[in-house]
Amino acid sequence: MKRFWLVVGCVGTVMAVTILTALAAPREIGLAIDKVVQLLFAVAALVAYARRGDRWMTAALTSLSIGLSAWIWGQQILGVQLPSSTIAPLGFTLTPVLCLAAVIVKAQQRRADDLLPNYRSRTVVVLDGLIVIGSLFVLTWVSTLESLTRAWATEGPGFATVVAHPAAYLVLLVAIVVLSWTHHSVRQWPMLFVALAGIAQSSSGWVFAFYISKGVTAIPATADIGFMLCPALFFLGALAPTRNLEPTSGRMRMADLLHLSVPYLPLAITGLFIMWNTATGGRLNPIEIYVGLAVVCLVIVRQLLTMMDNVRLMDQLRVSREQLRHEATHDPLTSVANRSLFRERLERALADRDRTQPLILLFIDVDGFKAVNDNHGHAEGDVVLRNVAARLENSVRAEDTVARLGGDEFGVLIDGGDADEIGARLLASLAHPHEVHGRVHRVHASIGVAQRFSYDPSVTADDVLGAADAAMYTAKRLGKGMVVVHGSPLPEMT
Repeated sequence: MKRFWLVVGCVGTVMAVTILTALAAPREIGLAIDKVVQLLFAVAALVAYARRGDRWMTAALTSLSIGLSAWIWGQQILGVQLPSSTIAPLGFTLTPVLCLAAVIVKAQQRRADDLLPNYRSRTVVVLDGLIVIGSLFVLTWVSTLESLTRAWATEGPGFATVVAHPAAYLVLLVAIVVLSWTHHSVRQWPMLFVALAGIAQSSSGWVFAFYISKGVTAIPATADIGFMLCPALFFLGALAPTRNLEPTSGRMRMADLLHLSVPYLPLAITGLFIMWNTATGGRLNPIEIYVGLAVVCLVIVRQLLTMMDNVRLMDQLRVSREQLRHEATHDPLTSVANRSLFRERLERALADRDRTQPLILLFIDVDGFKAVNDNHGHAEGDVVLRNVAARLENSVRAEDTVARLGGDEFGVLIDGGDADEIGARLLASLAHPHEVHGRVHRVHASIGVAQRFSYDPSVTADDVLGAADAAMYTAKRLGKGMVVVHGSPLPEMT
């Protein structure tokens, strides 16, 4: 990159010297220096693009080189009067057309972070292009295009090529600006220099067309500055490195800022220009009014589409947030609550100072599950676990909490009810066979129950879980497939 900027400095120095020399020298000598330097940079850019394998840009610079050669031959040697009807204007006009093809080809080199997710985004891109083109049309019409059009009507096809040349560069610029928002391959240094070359060529092109429309045949050297810079900028574009930077999180990219300003900046400039024109005594003709209203309507449509996209994105963000929250608090296999959510709800329930109903916690261990895993594989074991979770959820109320605490252990938290009745209902539900891939699996459960009948700040979630766990181990010790309530006369393992 440092080497490239060194080349930029050298080219800039050469161009500064060339421009100053062309402006200071007698007109014929300065014009000759101007065109020869243009041709040299055009050929150098042609060779550089050819070496990079960029066929469309090579064709564009070939067209520019042919146009410059024909111009030098016609104007400097044969003395053809302006506007020229030789091959030169055709070569100049084809250059931006071929550059546009190169930009479109670049845009086909898609990346994962390119922004064209749906038809609405593509519609916004088209609207941006139309807004920019409409704004530029009004701006150029108010300033020079109206008089140029009248000259076009009187001068004929020779002057048509003079106007078509800078107009084609405007279309190229609009394409680069709009596509740079959506395509990373266009948002690169080479395309920036192509855009700068288009600005330089188009600026001098419009000045040149204006002078021709006024019947001036001796164009001032200052009007040629953009023409002089254009091939040099193309040459720098051929040498410019490409970047592969990933977007920085938490920071708005330049492309995002460009996208936000695309429809409004040219419209604002055009509006200010029209205000200045009318304030100084100018009048708007119907073409300016209708095109201006059309551009305003396009901006409104574009804004509506953007607002619709914002609503859609906010809805997607809400759904994604809910999904992430669900994944963080639920077991991925069974979709019931995980241990952290179960503990959170248990702590919240224990903190209820106005408890009127018993808080019941059931600790469930699935008996016989290990044999299913060992004999038939984890896939069938996972199906059995999902069935167990579903049966537990179907056996309690919607406001109760069923959680997978780990492995083949489940927890159920119920606010109110009879512990023995609830435990018996869950045992009966889990005792039914599980049919998986044509095989029948029978598993049972050992259930330990802990209860809290009133608020006690000294009792923690670990205390209640420990009590239910101890009761569950008592149920397993006493023969499995039964319910033991902590604190009952049955002996418990601790």
